Amino acid sequence: MDEALLAQLTSSQRKAVLHKEGPLLVLAGPGSGKTRVITCRIAALIDSGVRPYNICAITFTNKAAEEMRQRAAALGASGGAHISTFHSLCVRILRRYAQAAGMRPNFSIYDAADQSKCVKQAVKDCRLDGTNFPPARMLDAISTLKNKLIDAQSFQERAEDFFSRTLSQVYTRYQQILAEQNGLDFDDLLMKVAFLLESDSTVCGELANRFRFLLIDEYQDTNHAQYRLAKALALSHGNICATGDPDQSIYRWRGADIRNILAFEKDWPQAVTVKLEENFRSTAAILRVADSLIARNKNRKQKTLVAVRTDEGRVSVEICDDEAAEADAVARQVDALLGQNVPAGQIAVFYRVNSMSRALEEAFVRHRVPYQVVRGVEFYNRKEIRDVLAYLKVLANPADEVALLRVINTPARGIGKVTVDRAKAFAVEHGLTLSEALTQADRIGGVSGAAKTKLSAFARLLDKLRQDLVGPVAPLAERVLAESGLEQSFKGTGQEGQDALENIGELINAAAAYDQQTAEPSLLDYLQQIALFSDTDAYEATSERAALMTLHAAKGLEFDHVFVIGLEDGLLPHERGSGDGDELEEERRLFFVGVTRARTNLYLSYARYRTVRGQFLRTVASPFLFELGLDQMVQDDEESEDDFDAFTEYRRTQPSPVRPRPAAAKPAEPLFAPGQLVRHKTFGLGRVQKFADLGANSVVTVQFNTGQTKSLLLQYANLSKV
Repeated sequence: MDEALLAQLTSSQRKAVLHKEGPLLVLAGPGSGKTRVITCRIAALIDSGVRPYNICAITFTNKAAEEMRQRAAALGASGGAHISTFHSLCVRILRRYAQAAGMRPNFSIYDAADQSKCVKQAVKDCRLDGTNFPPARMLDAISTLKNKLIDAQSFQERAEDFFSRTLSQVYTRYQQILAEQNGLDFDDLLMKVAFLLESDSTVCGELANRFRFLLIDEYQDTNHAQYRLAKALALSHGNICATGDPDQSIYRWRGADIRNILAFEKDWPQAVTVKLEENFRSTAAILRVADSLIARNKNRKQKTLVAVRTDEGRVSVEICDDEAAEADAVARQVDALLGQNVPAGQIAVFYRVNSMSRALEEAFVRHRVPYQVVRGVEFYNRKEIRDVLAYLKVLANPADEVALLRVINTPARGIGKVTVDRAKAFAVEHGLTLSEALTQADRIGGVSGAAKTKLSAFARLLDKLRQDLVGPVAPLAERVLAESGLEQSFKGTGQEGQDALENIGELINAAAAYDQQTAEPSLLDYLQQIALFSDTDAYEATSERAALMTLHAAKGLEFDHVFVIGLEDGLLPHERGSGDGDELEEERRLFFVGVTRARTNLYLSYARYRTVRGQFLRTVASPFLFELGLDQMVQDDEESEDDFDAFTEYRRTQPSPVRPRPAAAKPAEPLFAPGQLVRHKTFGLGRVQKFADLGANSVVTVQFNTGQTKSLLLQYANLSKV
């Protein structure tokens, strides 16, 4: 490997890069050059004689994989090496070994909306009440089981209580529906490959021999299925390099298991461990508060962030009157930064939940501050986009009944629900897919001659479009738009239709870009990329707009100026994670991730009052604020305004120009004692945890039967004793 490049690495980076045979654990703190180490390690392996064909690097987002590919290419080390996400790798394996996995290679990948339709059908087929057994809850439970590699049959064998037995029925039927439609959900991609590798020694041997050096990025975010999959691939040769940081494990809610990285050295006793503690991203002020915060967690590997930058930077805390005042303060500060010639693309605002973006957007519009909300999957959730994609899906996979049902009468072509239901019944009776049944429309009973003609015409349309499946995707999408009737239907609906056509035009532009950037474009591959698209992938780094996004979406990004808003107990930490130790630690890690996205300045804020479900409630400052290690910390808003130490500032805003602070009122009587059972008209029954007697601003903290814990301003809470 080039000596000049090696000389630019720190000693710990060089140790990780030059390690060759055997397991390696790289504990990489934020901003420590993790991606650089992985790409340089790929180059070093190739330089040592390893064929690129034998290297597999896996990360968690398409954006991260693309960045890794580009960096590897700049080092002349990417040709032949496989660099992708876990899900993309699994799709590739399942397409290649479809028969061994018991499926067809042209399977569809069902997104959240498609999965929801299938599970609703499963609940209906099991003759269950969707109110008592909400499909969303059923789907969430099924996803949890799949992440733990528990298939429907195994779960059925162990189901004992009523709910488990019912869930087992839904799970079994849901999987049958997916199989009938040749579809897989996201969890299936991982589960089927893990089972395939563990049950088929021939396939596992071929893949282990192909991928003799396995590099896994963000190992702290792996779930049980990914853990088992990686272990199966590396077990025979032991050349597994896991890179990650337990302090940045923030996806427990979707199955990530922090124990995977904490137990790596136990799983691989011969492992060499390298800590990357030098931080090239953030100023010392930011790293001090980050270290102070994360040190409170117990489930971690000890390390200390060391600032390489010599400039000090700033951390500030702002107390605001309410969420409108907070949003206005952020917008004014961003506007001031823009006035100092700070590029808008170097500014980001993070929040815990998506709903918090509304007040920010209103404030940014008032102040004429350019912004982008990083919630990219919403583009693919627009009706017109889903309609075009449904056509493409059913062309690629004729068995995809979800897609077929979406487009069979879109645009309206006179095929009603009764006709569709009879076509479906005919398909079931004769063991056909719905697509196959449409080609035999003249045999479908109970359907008028006119309806049969329309069904046959639709089947011919699909057959005609299906003749262009091989090759570029954009021309096929254009044909779908024109020949399906969608384009003509939108032209007749005024501005709304024009907007829809412009959105479809953007989709076709994206398909054209895919065609140009891909050596052998294919519809299946294109649909796969869209199915695995995430919010983070939608972030436009080159955009001259400030970014508004959730803390989860911020993972892997960095900005010169970062705002984290809503630092209130119940928001951050979120109410769902405020009690349990592991959940609270994950919330702290989430805040740590947000803090360490900042390069130069970090702005923190919270509101004294916030509207929650239509109620204007008194808030309590987040306990995380008191864990940052600042000399003076935020107290009640009646405190005098004190300066923090040299690297920290805070200030209080004036009352919101949008909504004045409510006037003080007499405290409610009688006072509530801990343990008292109470009722709230919105949150229901709960039990008082503590009561703070602050006169007109008395606060009562209640844990409700829903599991939520709320701190309520007593004068507005309208609590009644039970």
